[in-house]
Amino acid sequence: MSIIENLNLVRKGIPNEVKLVAVSKTKPNEAIEEAYRAGQRVFGENKPQELTQKWNDLPKDIEWHMIGHLQTNKVKYIAPFVSLIHSVDSPKLLAVIDKEAAKNGRVVDCLFQMHIAEEETKFGFDYADLSEFLESGALAELRNVRMVGVMGMATFTDNQEQVSYEFRHLKEIFTKIKQRYFAGDAHFKEISMGMSDDYSLAIAEGSTIVRVGSAIFGGRVYSSK
Repeated sequence: MSIIENLNLVRKGIPNEVKLVAVSKTKPNEAIEEAYRAGQRVFGENKPQELTQKWNDLPKDIEWHMIGHLQTNKVKYIAPFVSLIHSVDSPKLLAVIDKEAAKNGRVVDCLFQMHIAEEETKFGFDYADLSEFLESGALAELRNVRMVGVMGMATFTDNQEQVSYEFRHLKEIFTKIKQRYFAGDAHFKEISMGMSDDYSLAIAEGSTIVRVGSAIFGGRVYSSK
């Protein structure tokens, strides 16, 4: 099947109120352009340099999301244009995003990445750490970032019950954070969870943003450089 056929098939399983991020990491510009011609405008990348190059090369009405682990020294590359950073996993990173956003005269939307999987390799806050940070009042000092929700990745497993449980847990975390710290903030509304293998489970558990790559573009393509 073509990218356009894959994209249309994925769209059929996603409600209108859920945002589809087409994960284009490692994919050539031609593949992104094909999805773009089919009406897709939101794309996700996990490496700042690749994201910056694609932003330079491709149409400027594309909404670019940073979905991968972000090192503090790479924030400067994407701060001028990124629409949403999904992977804020520490107060230090958030402070750097705020600093670089200010340099560009922008307010950058961000998600708190929460650690919900059994795997230790996954990044993210746990609820206690995030609560401590939010209780400290430090977020109020950051004027060039806007927190709009949470993101999480489930354990890589065929056990759908476990995956659903972890997604349900992230929804519960979101609800607690929203009620306790962002009750009056209409912008804090996003739950980014679900990828190619599990986005249907994520939507059932309350996801508002799904990150779908291989189901649209096929397997991963690596550069020979």
